Amino acid sequence: MSGRSRFRRRQRAFRWVTLSLLLAFFALPLLGMLEFTTQGRGGEGRTLDTWRTLADVSTVSLEYPALREGFLASVGLGVVTPLVMLVLLVPTMTWVRLRLPGLSRTVEFICLLPLTVPAIVLVVGLTPIYAWVYYLVGSSTLWLSLAYVILVLPYAYRALDAGLRAIDVRTLAEAARSLGAGWATVMWRVILPNLRTAVLSASFLSVALVLGEFTIASLFSKKNLQVAMFELGKSDAKVSVAVGLAALVFGFLVLFAMSFVGSRAAGPSRFSRFRRSRKETPA
Repeated sequence: MSGRSRFRRRQRAFRWVTLSLLLAFFALPLLGMLEFTTQGRGGEGRTLDTWRTLADVSTVSLEYPALREGFLASVGLGVVTPLVMLVLLVPTMTWVRLRLPGLSRTVEFICLLPLTVPAIVLVVGLTPIYAWVYYLVGSSTLWLSLAYVILVLPYAYRALDAGLRAIDVRTLAEAARSLGAGWATVMWRVILPNLRTAVLSASFLSVALVLGEFTIASLFSKKNLQVAMFELGKSDAKVSVAVGLAALVFGFLVLFAMSFVGSRAAGPSRFSRFRRSRKETPA
């Protein structure tokens, strides 16, 4: 017992040391950014003027219109990109698992392929497509969501695949179909509730990637939050660093929330309610 207790103490100490080093690795740059944004004039004293400026929406809109434009564009992309990704992946992956299991490896290969393609190569390949998109429907920054969906495919696929592996999709779908449900009802009232955690994880990963993306937006001459921060850094470094710190903290919080949101299993209860509602519906 003494040997086992000693091993557990060493293992616990190793975990704490590793965790402390990781926290220091991530926290020290953030503290440096916070220290820079709170410096007074001439580097003397501390002031919160930079953060007060960011908290004043009207001041930001008047003095930093590019930052406002980039922020609104990133918010729109953070909404559109997860929606397009979910509409594309969830029905496709569910249908492959139910009807075409032999194509699962092919779908996985296609979804993971963007990991091997550099952003500059992706931009070169998408440029002719975007030329037609801009010509036919306009040159809104929101059309960057098409490229961002490609970027988030590997991460979203892994999250959704883990969710689909955790449930018996075939049994749930066949049970719902035997109760008279159509495929749209099966997806909306049976499959999606059971994939709640996986869907939220994929969505959060998509939002985090959209908020931190710079290369594609810059090469396409579009202004998202990261491009606006880069341009603002040439004239007001403190405000630019403060916005970057806020974006980083928000990204950490989003990823941290993945561990807690949707933790309760909702699949059986949702399916039970659906089954009861179908039984109570008069023929």
